Amino acid sequence: MVEYLEHEGIQVLDFKALEIPGNLDVAAHDPGQLPGLARALKYSDADAVVLSACVQLPSLGAVEQAEQLLGRPVVSAAVCTAHQLLRALDLPAHAPGAGQLLSGAYAHSDIPR
Repeated sequence: MVEYLEHEGIQVLDFKALEIPGNLDVAAHDPGQLPGLARALKYSDADAVVLSACVQLPSLGAVEQAEQLLGRPVVSAAVCTAHQLLRALDLPAHAPGAGQLLSGAYAHSDIPR
């Protein structure tokens, strides 16, 4: 994940790989643990935090809690996927309780596709 983000021009300040071996195990991971894991990262100079880069990890419900805990915008593969799907379908990118990106505060023109 780090190489992908850096290739896109995003500076990664810190990360933690959970190294869960299989997709079913990833899907069974408790998303309630994610905000605490993110809190252990060096994020004070970060513009945003990526909570999970794996769509199999059920992170959507933990994003808002992580934002409150960290005081930073938080995204995950689930948030970004939902956002882009809704935009592709020309629907409002709004999912209450799923963090700032899906808060409905961002118009289509605010965020490049």
